[in-house]
Amino acid sequence: MSKATLVRTPLSPLLRLLILTQLAFNVGFFAVLPFLAEHLADAIGMAGWLVGLVLGLRTFSQQGLFVVGGALADRYGVRPVVLAGCVLRIAGFGWLGYAERTWSVVGAVLLIGFAAALFSPAVESEVARQAVEWEETGGGERTRVLALFTVAGQVGAFVGPLLGALLLAADFRVTCLAGAAVFVLVLAGHARLLPQHIPGRTRVTAKGGARTLVHNRPFLALCCAYGAYLLAYNQLYLALPAEVERTAGSQAPLAWLFALSSLLVVTAQVPVTRWAGERLDPRRSMAAGLLLIAAGFTAVAVARPAQLTGATGLLPAVALVVLLTLGQMLIAPVARAWVPDLAEPGRLGLYTGALSSVSGLIVLLGSAATGTLLDAGLPAAVPWLALAVVPVAAIGLLPRAGGPAAVSR
Repeated sequence: MSKATLVRTPLSPLLRLLILTQLAFNVGFFAVLPFLAEHLADAIGMAGWLVGLVLGLRTFSQQGLFVVGGALADRYGVRPVVLAGCVLRIAGFGWLGYAERTWSVVGAVLLIGFAAALFSPAVESEVARQAVEWEETGGGERTRVLALFTVAGQVGAFVGPLLGALLLAADFRVTCLAGAAVFVLVLAGHARLLPQHIPGRTRVTAKGGARTLVHNRPFLALCCAYGAYLLAYNQLYLALPAEVERTAGSQAPLAWLFALSSLLVVTAQVPVTRWAGERLDPRRSMAAGLLLIAAGFTAVAVARPAQLTGATGLLPAVALVVLLTLGQMLIAPVARAWVPDLAEPGRLGLYTGALSSVSGLIVLLGSAATGTLLDAGLPAAVPWLALAVVPVAAIGLLPRAGGPAAVSR
């Protein structure tokens, strides 16, 4: 990726549409999903293990099948896959609003998850392809487009729960129908505005993409490094709540810590990406992000033996959230911008989906190991030091070179 100062050109209408799409997707999604566990436990009466199973099935049907959605986008184009995903998401939210039995809830959440497995990799791969073209025509660094995409998603993730909380005062069913309504609007907008044939995008008809992918060592190395980052970032939902509970006596401060993370991404993502693009190549940017994440875990490890509580005890947790978020800003846009350089021509959807699926599998396996580590009764600092080792070790997995963009024109 060139670091030269380039003449800035506006984003294309298609790029602006796709970035706004990410915002709308997350508004609709996060208006419903944060409140699902409580609904399943209190309103439907599911046992805790069953609630966990349902949530895990949703994650699997989404993250695990991204590679399928990406391959379908390569084969049939972005428009039909995105529209089909929106239709399934509308049906899934509508079904969930009326589901009262376990089998019905499971069917609804599987449909909701698979819908995202269709439209998300289609949108993400086209954003990456368009970002490469924008860079090559003098628009600027492709990572800046991916940074805007990240910011849009974060804004949606922030607004969605606020909308859902307001609607939840009426009923969970109303919340689900409102989430469905958001996707009705997305469906209508994309049916009108998303081109049937996107200039420069070719569809693949030959088989064998998966076979080539599994032999693509640089790409698989990127997946593993990205998976290590996601595993570390997932500790905001696994290790951090337990630490906050210990220091504050409740998990109430978690909401403020998550709000802090969202605020940092919304306000600082673009400047951080601009700074990194001017000074660091992709490998060094990701390595710097992984080191910041490791420093966050180290901060908690150093403070943990002192058994600090109250406001002082929360300071290491604040440091962890800030450093994890800064690491995310350096890693996420760069990793997605790197995929086009490593993908087989015409298979960007497949590779974009595979990045999420492979790293998601790493998170699934790693989270089980992390949970065991946290519950093993080890000295207080040891689990946190072990978590710090993961991102440091991942630096050695990063590909050595990116090379010219391999996106099929």
